[in-house]
Amino acid sequence: MKSNLMKEIKRVRRIRRVRSRVKGVPERPRLAVFRSLKHISAQIIDDTKGKTIVSVRDTDVKDAKTKKPTEIAREVGKLIAEKAKGANVTAIVFDRRDKRYHGRIHALAEGAREGGLQF
Repeated sequence: MKSNLMKEIKRVRRIRRVRSRVKGVPERPRLAVFRSLKHISAQIIDDTKGKTIVSVRDTDVKDAKTKKPTEIAREVGKLIAEKAKGANVTAIVFDRRDKRYHGRIHALAEGAREGGLQF
């Protein structure tokens, strides 16, 4: 029990540390990424208004059942970039939360860059 509580406390500290440095403003909104064991989702948020501009989930990707998780994450990045262009967003700040920048998080970021987002 105590070790699970400490893990959660450390996770929250990592999230706070990242969020203290990453702020989404109207010129550069925040691209927040959520990753679980099965799914990945991303949303672009304007923190000054507290509004989500665009959001994408891995269930929005076509043929997701036949692709590997990193390929799905790259497609999610490309989809979020396409939707962001429709909302006139070209530059963002990347919020990885408490996750390391590798694997599916890295693939999503690369997909967003390929789609035309700058960060």
